[in-house]
Amino acid sequence: MPNILILGGDGIGPEIMTEAKRVLSCFQNELSFTFIEKPIGGAAIDTHGSPFPKETEEAALQADAVLLGAVGGAKWDGLPLAERPEKGLLAIRKTLGLYANLRPLTIWPQLVGFSPLRPERLKDVSFVIVRELTGDVYFGEPRGFKEENGQRSAFNTMIYTEEEIRRIAKVAFDLARKRNKRVCSIDKSNVLESMRLWREIVENTHREYPDIALSHLYVDNASMQIIRQPSSFDVMLTPNMFGDILSDEAAVLSGSLGLLPSASLGGQSALYEPIHGSAPDIAGRGLANPIGMILSVAMMLDHSFHRPDLALKIQKAVSTVLDAGLRTADFWNEGTEKVSTSQMGSAIEKEITSDIVGVRK
Repeated sequence: MPNILILGGDGIGPEIMTEAKRVLSCFQNELSFTFIEKPIGGAAIDTHGSPFPKETEEAALQADAVLLGAVGGAKWDGLPLAERPEKGLLAIRKTLGLYANLRPLTIWPQLVGFSPLRPERLKDVSFVIVRELTGDVYFGEPRGFKEENGQRSAFNTMIYTEEEIRRIAKVAFDLARKRNKRVCSIDKSNVLESMRLWREIVENTHREYPDIALSHLYVDNASMQIIRQPSSFDVMLTPNMFGDILSDEAAVLSGSLGLLPSASLGGQSALYEPIHGSAPDIAGRGLANPIGMILSVAMMLDHSFHRPDLALKIQKAVSTVLDAGLRTADFWNEGTEKVSTSQMGSAIEKEITSDIVGVRK
């Protein structure tokens, strides 16, 4: 019986997680899973004095998959960097060995009017950002602060090993084989030694994938091309920091951050979460969009439990609900029906249930 670790986290995290659990419950007969709930982030700081308590760590190591709502908020901004909620997220990635983050970008045809780009620019746009997740400046050592000659300075280390680059490149190339067989690797090899190694190892790894077309872009050019010609991308391979920035830029094309899921893979388990933040300013008001969280459940069913058929049921339900004109506040406009977080989750649940019942009949 699969164990799914539920980490509601902070802000709107618990609200959208309620809807994720509602959707998951539709598939109890197919998977017969159990939920285990633990704190992380600011909620864990408040109750356990740590953003990643030992009990959460132990539960993560025993889980078959992990669902995360969101972490962080202004309430904890005054804490030292090493004690803030975001450290819980970094810690669970490291604990589980989650070195590959997948962020698919889908343009829902019902919502093209919410994108800052013209509809014709969004035609045929569908790509995945494969972001390396456990290296780069976020984890590199040495790091810290120092004072010399009366001047304070701070420093971080951008570092990658050959194996770190090779394994994330393989993830990108393997994924491309299931898509349109194109990988664009992002770096800054014209000025950074770590990125020169990145390009070299990516090219070496590419020799094992002669059926895949490989191209390279400097990160500054890539940030422009995401807006200028987003349909040119299929699989985008990025280092950690560049991927963090580019994936948020790409998310804007969809019209709302609340629509996009992600998966962090590579270890004995995997973690799934929407790409948006904890949005504490709207927490508890029923305004949060649960679709990104619900689509993260779809990614979990596909990648961790190898049930793409169940993932497709969720995606179809989301599309049907959008066709019906239901919208949460982040992408509502005149002529559509504004619904709350729970109403959106309930509508998607209803469509999935109808689909399942229809299949059984």
